[in-house]
Amino acid sequence: MDLSYEIYGLLFTTSLIAGFVDSISGGGGLIVLPTLILSGFLPVEALATSKLQGIFGKLSAVMYYRRQGVLDIPSMKLPLLSSFAGAALGALVIQHIHADFLIKYIPWLIGAVALYFLFSPRIGDLDKQQRMQIGLFAALITSIVGFYDGFFGPASGSLFALGFVSLLGYNLSKATAHTRLLLLATNTASLTVFILGGNVVWRVGLCMAIGQWIGARYGSEAVMLKGSKLVKPMLVTVCFLLILKMILFNNP
Repeated sequence: MDLSYEIYGLLFTTSLIAGFVDSISGGGGLIVLPTLILSGFLPVEALATSKLQGIFGKLSAVMYYRRQGVLDIPSMKLPLLSSFAGAALGALVIQHIHADFLIKYIPWLIGAVALYFLFSPRIGDLDKQQRMQIGLFAALITSIVGFYDGFFGPASGSLFALGFVSLLGYNLSKATAHTRLLLLATNTASLTVFILGGNVVWRVGLCMAIGQWIGARYGSEAVMLKGSKLVKPMLVTVCFLLILKMILFNNP
């Protein structure tokens, strides 16, 4: 695409902000996708290019959390594998089945997630009792959420975080860190499918990747400094913004 330097600057700034927000609460796509479409991208190009730049933000966050000793990557082998496989399958299925019917029901699910984060006493900066073994968690939770992320996507980060908090007993900062790790896997799977389909606009995606990397780095640092005081209200806010967006989209 022949874009002006002003548009490149706008997209870079957008990805910088999105990377910061996404590393804290998810929802960076709320910022990136509309901006890409308004810049003249076809929807499939916008989605594919968003996945490319978003991977760099998640990788930046994962590397920061790992240096801080928050991530337990060896224990995540099964969840990583199941979420990757689920996302790859979801990305393949969405090419043959319309996801329009989900728009009617997903806002209710997102609303339930938001209310849980808003009122649950389990949400905080301390770990709670684990309720599910990691193998079962991978089989029942991360595989399904991974499929959903590849198939449709909105609030998948919130769903991962919900699972980590409610079933594995993680504190909110730890859940946020491990959510970014699984989203790195699901986005890699989805991006692979889009690359094979030739839908990625590489020059734009790599320009935005720089902004994502920087934004995610400082967003991750903010999570470590502020903990649930920052993550909890942002998660709830992003959930309600997703609901609003989906309702408006369903009722133009």
